[in-house]
Amino acid sequence: MAAFKIILCLLFYITFVSLLPLKATSTSRTQSEALIKWKNTLSQSPSSLNSWSSRNIQNLCNWTGIMCNEGGVVYKISLPNSSLSGTLTYFQFSSFPNLTHFDLNNNEVSGVIPAAIRNLSSIVYLDLSSNRFEDEIPSEIGRLTQLRYLDLNNNNLNGAIPVQISNLQKVLYLNLGGNYLTDPNWSDFSSMPALTFLGLYYNELENAFPDFILQCKKLTILDLSLNHLNGSLPKSIYNLAKLKELRLGTNQFSGPILQDLGTIPSSIGQLKNLRHLDLHSNQLNSSIPYELGFCSNLTFLALAGNSFTGELPLSLSNLTQITDLGLSENNFSGEISSELVTNWTRLVSLQVQNNLFTGTIPREIGLLSDLTLLFLYNNSFTGSIPLEIGNLENLLRLHLSDNQISGPLPSTIGKLVNLQSIKLHSNNLSGIIPADLGKNNPFLTTVSFSNNSFSGELPSGLCSSFRFELFTVNGNNFTGLLPDCIKNCTSLRRIRLDGNQFYGDISQVFGVHPNLTYINLSDNLFTGEISPDFGNLQNLTNLQLERNRIFGKIPPELGDLQRLGALRLEWNQLSGKIPSELGKLNNLFNLNLGNNLLSGQIPQSLGNLTSLQDLDLSANNLNGSIPTTIGNCEKYHHKSETYWD
Repeated sequence: MAAFKIILCLLFYITFVSLLPLKATSTSRTQSEALIKWKNTLSQSPSSLNSWSSRNIQNLCNWTGIMCNEGGVVYKISLPNSSLSGTLTYFQFSSFPNLTHFDLNNNEVSGVIPAAIRNLSSIVYLDLSSNRFEDEIPSEIGRLTQLRYLDLNNNNLNGAIPVQISNLQKVLYLNLGGNYLTDPNWSDFSSMPALTFLGLYYNELENAFPDFILQCKKLTILDLSLNHLNGSLPKSIYNLAKLKELRLGTNQFSGPILQDLGTIPSSIGQLKNLRHLDLHSNQLNSSIPYELGFCSNLTFLALAGNSFTGELPLSLSNLTQITDLGLSENNFSGEISSELVTNWTRLVSLQVQNNLFTGTIPREIGLLSDLTLLFLYNNSFTGSIPLEIGNLENLLRLHLSDNQISGPLPSTIGKLVNLQSIKLHSNNLSGIIPADLGKNNPFLTTVSFSNNSFSGELPSGLCSSFRFELFTVNGNNFTGLLPDCIKNCTSLRRIRLDGNQFYGDISQVFGVHPNLTYINLSDNLFTGEISPDFGNLQNLTNLQLERNRIFGKIPPELGDLQRLGALRLEWNQLSGKIPSELGKLNNLFNLNLGNNLLSGQIPQSLGNLTSLQDLDLSANNLNGSIPTTIGNCEKYHHKSETYWD
């Protein structure tokens, strides 16, 4: 009887134990087999994983991307940038209870993140970023309570961010950016006191500023940019005193930078550690608070694309470390004080375009020796371009267009040896272009002097680098021949010379320009015949040669310009017949050959121009009847000035 009781108790114990969850045990062999099995499910595995082989099963700790602890058990799998393609569906997470690091960054792994990832109970570092994972983030990821680093950015994950992520109380780095994630109920989120980096950028978040962030007092980098977040910025965000980077750009935040600023004069100034402040492309208004100048460690300040008003506070002169300053697309007004510029000597980029600034360009601009971008366009600056601008030897792009700047172009411009782009159009500039411009500027690709009062001839070495891509000098009083170097600028895409007094043989102006899309030489004194070589400009969409002294026949090769939308040759001395080949220009919407010496009949093929909207063949010597096929031009509409004889 006693023996029976012992047997009965033993059976009961065995039954009880069998019902308990088994603790996973892993050996070097079971882990090797698990990795080989997963490798075999990949649609693409690189040659670097050749070491993952059953023939090499005894050398697991020497396999590519594998690191083992002293007991020979895998604690780290590191396979970033390894050209892996497949899924994690068949990865046996339960075989790796001692895994602390798992890095698959920048591969082609797709599918869902399996819920079984919860079995990585020791994981500290998990990087699945820059892959093709999809669907929702599994809530089970919240069980990985030892995590310090979690990066899921740049995938195709969607759905609400699981609130269970806030269970990761030890996580220091959390990056969920670059996905399609939506707002959870932020009120269910717990504080994450250890967080130092939080990236939720480039998602589909669309509610107010997440309140839980305000309790993350150790944050140094916060990036919520490129979402649809709205409402006002909470005052207490400025109590995150350890912040070094605050990126809230491209959202729908509105109101002033800080509500009731006058009652909390030092609030934003508390961010003494702030280096990077990006609030661009929101709906923020009011003026810049004076206290912003207390953030004296700022190196990057982006306020562009808002509705800020008023003058720049002189306190910004305290920003002596600033390298990038973007204030464009606002309603700022007043002058840019020389006191400010004098203290911004580390600036690399100064962008204040599209505002209401007035006054002159400070001579102190010449102190900004590191400057590469100077964008002052579309304001109301007056006065002349200071000579000191020639001190900016690192300048790449100088854009001063659409202002009221007057006087000559300073000769010191030629000292800008790294200059790539100069745009001065739509000002009141006058005088000649400095003779040395271009000779010492070997990187010039973009030159725009349009709509000023410049005169004289263009310098012969202006395009001596042969790098020109855009060249527009229309609407001036230039005279003489064009520089010979124009024909050797093989990268030229757009050229406008219209509205000047240039002369010379039109057939000698251009060379081989495979990228040329736009030509306007109208309202000049060009002579000669149109070269058949124009037919080789296969990317050309606009050809305007009107109101010159061009003679000869219209070359039939122009019919090969399949992308041409506008062909304007009126008010010249062209003769001969209209080439029937022009009927092949399927994209042509404007054809004007009026006021020439053309003869013969109007080609029937013009009826094939189904995109045609404007047609003028008037004041020629054409005869015969109007082709009935003209009615095939469905988009054509008659205007009083659009007719033929």
